[in-house]
Amino acid sequence: MKLLLGIDYGTGGCKVTAIDADGSFAGEASTEFPTYHEHPGWSEQDPQDWWSALAASLKKLAASGIDLKSVAACALDGSTHNAVLLDAGWKPVRRTIMWTDQRATAECDALKAGWGERIFSTCFQMPAPTWTLPQMMWLRANEPEALAKTEHVLFVKDYVRYLLTGEAATDRIEAQGTLFFDMAKGDWCDELVGLAGLSRDKLPRFIEPTDVAGRVTAEAAAATGLPEGLPVVCGSSDSAVEDYGAGAVEPGDLIIKLATAGNVNSMTAAAHPHPKTLTYSHIVPGMWYSVSATNAAALCMRWLRDSFYGDCSAERLEACGGIYSLIDSEASSSSVGANGVFFHPYLQGERCPYWDPNLRASFTGVSISTTRGDFARALMEGVAFSLRDCYRTLEEMKLPVKRIFLIGGGARSRLWSDIVANVFDCTVAVPEPGDASFGAALLAGVGAGLFPDVKSAVAKCLKISRRIEPDPSVAAKYSRLFACYRRIHDALAPVYRPRLDP
Repeated sequence: MKLLLGIDYGTGGCKVTAIDADGSFAGEASTEFPTYHEHPGWSEQDPQDWWSALAASLKKLAASGIDLKSVAACALDGSTHNAVLLDAGWKPVRRTIMWTDQRATAECDALKAGWGERIFSTCFQMPAPTWTLPQMMWLRANEPEALAKTEHVLFVKDYVRYLLTGEAATDRIEAQGTLFFDMAKGDWCDELVGLAGLSRDKLPRFIEPTDVAGRVTAEAAAATGLPEGLPVVCGSSDSAVEDYGAGAVEPGDLIIKLATAGNVNSMTAAAHPHPKTLTYSHIVPGMWYSVSATNAAALCMRWLRDSFYGDCSAERLEACGGIYSLIDSEASSSSVGANGVFFHPYLQGERCPYWDPNLRASFTGVSISTTRGDFARALMEGVAFSLRDCYRTLEEMKLPVKRIFLIGGGARSRLWSDIVANVFDCTVAVPEPGDASFGAALLAGVGAGLFPDVKSAVAKCLKISRRIEPDPSVAAKYSRLFACYRRIHDALAPVYRPRLDP
């Protein structure tokens, strides 16, 4: 049977998922890649690591029994805002500054002062270090030689797709992550592109997320195991593709995302720009979604894993069913409220609702009796509180909510999923598989003509694995704890000012 392959580039790794034409899961594999933090607040990645992670993930997929020669089409998605600067020979000029990078605070201040109203009316966003424009302005001021060498600009998934096909292009949803894309015109804004130190001729052409962007070359086939000539569909940004792949395809659908970063995304029939949210087009033509996002969600769990559980023996991990099963077990031994411990997940500053790059993560309320399980549960609760904090802005905007979907790697944890449902005090549905790589696989099927359109693909293939109902007594306790969480933020935020320069 012919398979569809979705290739997802999250902030922390590459995941590939294979499904059949009915949407049935066939196999998946993933490979992490590093993020380099040479200074506090800096986050960079090496594009070569993305290519190596794809090759490694496909090798794992093949080893699991998936015949890569049976893949009929593939599509990609990737984290947005991340400009890959390429020289005349299409080789990277430098590491890519990632969306989690916080160095461009001064540039953002300048943009807000001189261009804030113009940028918001044109791009539907306010300047923040996460956007490509201030990142490029920082390079213009601090590494002008890098921009001088730059002849082409692509973005994460577009660069990998170029390596697969030799064809350069992007989609308009991806372009909306730059802060130099004109929403009304659906095209690059030359004035803002110039502020970035770039020119239109260095930027990619536009195609649709379901368009076939090219075909796998002989060289790429040899490196990846994918069949030569395989159609490669454009795809889009990871948040757009994962919202779509989770089944959030109607106005009023809400996504809660527990991935490397955390999102609360509201699907709407029209754009609702707001200074404290992000606004993007949806995969479904004509729809939009508003994003309220925290910089670190499952990233915090990875940090906890590496910092608190590095001494666990292989025997113990095998007995527990793996590292995350052990963390879940220990967190479950702690009570609601983690025995008084609070965690604020600001490992990389914070976006919504504070837009404060100076914030830093903290555990508070630690006592002599605090256990590792308390730390683990506090981290899960803290991320859930941060997502609930994000949702406050969408509530203020009075955006309607009809259905709630919980997605991301963190949703695989029954405990963490229950915590989120109780913190939000809402019924949540967990789709299966419902992640970005699944959404990308559906786009591959649309691009290959196996589905008539994007909504038909979701209707045919998506399944809901479980629904989680909140416990009224637990939800009431979390409501009180959330108020404490916010007071702790308000007390600590001034501690991190003035700005922490690298």
